[in-house]
Amino acid sequence: MIVKSPAPVIGALAITQTAGYGVLYYAFSVFITPMARDLHAALAQLTGAATLSVLVSALVAPPIGRWLDRHGGRGLMTLGSVLGAATVLAWSQVQSVAQLYLVCVALGISSGMVLYEAAFAVIVAWLDAARRARALLAVTVVAGFASSIFLPLTGFLVDRYGWRQALVVLAAGYALVAVPLHGLLLRGRGAARRTGDPEIVGAALRERPFWLLAAAFLTQTGAVGVIAMLVVTYLIALGHAPIFAAAVAGLLGVLSVTGRVVTTGLQGRWPVALITAGVFTLQGVAALLLPLVGRSPLGAIASVVLFGLGFGVGTIARPALLVERYGTAAYATLSGAAALPITAARALAPLAAAAFAQVVGYPAVMVAVAVACGLGALSLVFYWLSTTAIAVGEHRDPREPTT
Repeated sequence: MIVKSPAPVIGALAITQTAGYGVLYYAFSVFITPMARDLHAALAQLTGAATLSVLVSALVAPPIGRWLDRHGGRGLMTLGSVLGAATVLAWSQVQSVAQLYLVCVALGISSGMVLYEAAFAVIVAWLDAARRARALLAVTVVAGFASSIFLPLTGFLVDRYGWRQALVVLAAGYALVAVPLHGLLLRGRGAARRTGDPEIVGAALRERPFWLLAAAFLTQTGAVGVIAMLVVTYLIALGHAPIFAAAVAGLLGVLSVTGRVVTTGLQGRWPVALITAGVFTLQGVAALLLPLVGRSPLGAIASVVLFGLGFGVGTIARPALLVERYGTAAYATLSGAAALPITAARALAPLAAAAFAQVVGYPAVMVAVAVACGLGALSLVFYWLSTTAIAVGEHRDPREPTT
């Protein structure tokens, strides 16, 4: 069943995704310094807690996907909102690193229930192909400003009230926003719920194109995570002032919106896989350019701008490609299966790159980032070739599984 007026659903998801990413994900970085002091914890211990949260969200992605296909998003996302708010409230009371790690496990579970993977499943189930791309773009464009809103807001709350009281305020605010919006999201639309098709899932997991997609977004997501973590440090190592490095890095979030808009606009003219492959290639070029021209302010800005154009493209390209090939009936299950390795890469690649940089230096890390982006682009090209009738010399439905 397709909704006649998707605006309320899209608006609600745009708001809850912004608040969700702001409170459940981005705010953590602001709390690291005061928590380290009060909990007598090392930076590595707190970073490990954040990494654990991301890994847990990856582990719960497959079962959450199956649930979404069978039951829809309303109940799950409402429960996830309640869990998220309660977890943030519990976070404000932790007295040890061990307790913080338990909180981060719950934080990862709630994130898996309410953030992009779940929201995209709702959009895919509710909207037809003509409106789906625009809806995904609208939600991600608004949510793309989560860090711009919640990092300074959280910093203000910590400075004014202390980190524990700041968490109480964020928990209450998130509950007031997300719980009612998610609770009303699918009211009266039970027929819109999807029933995952095991045959579609089984066929997809056995074929090469699905794993080419997973490989493409795994490598590129890891590369994006590395740049997000290390770009400020590397720019400072290249001789730039910290304030300049931070300002240039801030362009990444703004440019991710630009990249999403451009990619969505081109989808009517070119295959999504090839558009995305082109963007990934540009990111690889940018990574190679940074060690070569990054010592000059103009070169640093140009390299970051070029990389930033693809910063958020994977977010909207992956659901578009999955639906394009496999339809909507088992979208959430397939998305959850792909999200497990992709989200793990987002969590682990930056840590590995930081250790790698200490041994071989940042230029070698940038080369590795470029290789990862290149592999992602090649995987998408091979995916397109494997699913195009012209490439295989046949005329068939591209959703028909191939081995």
